[in-house]
Amino acid sequence: VQLQASGGGAVQAGTSLRLSCANPGRTFTGYVMGWFRQAPGKEREFVASISGSGRTTYYADSVKARFTISRDVAENTVRLQMNSLKPEDTAVYYCAAHSGGAFIYPDSYDYWGQGTLVTVSS
Repeated sequence: VQLQASGGGAVQAGTSLRLSCANPGRTFTGYVMGWFRQAPGKEREFVASISGSGRTTYYADSVKARFTISRDVAENTVRLQMNSLKPEDTAVYYCAAHSGGAFIYPDSYDYWGQGTLVTVSS
C-alpha cells in the first residue's frame, strides 16, 4: 500500500477531526498531494492540495478557512485538519498523489489511498 489514509470518524457538527495520509515507502516525496472527498451518490470532489515543499496550498471554496492541509516532510505524511465540521462534510476522504494536470481534477492524480469515512451529524 503506497498511501494510507486514516483519522476518519463520526463526530458532531462544529467539532474537529484530523486526517492523515502516510506514504511509508516515501514513494511520493516531492509530489503535489491532494485530498478529495466523495459523498454518497455524488462525484468525487477536490478538497485541498499542497505542493511538494509544503509552501503552497489550495482549497475548495467550501472548506476554505475551516480546513488546513499540511505536510510533514520528516514523517512523509500529509494531514488535513478539519475544523467547524458541517453535516455536508460527510464523505469518504481520499488522499492522492498528483501526476499531471490541474490540481482540482481527480483525473490528475494516479495514486490513491483507500479512503477514510467522515460522518458529521447535526
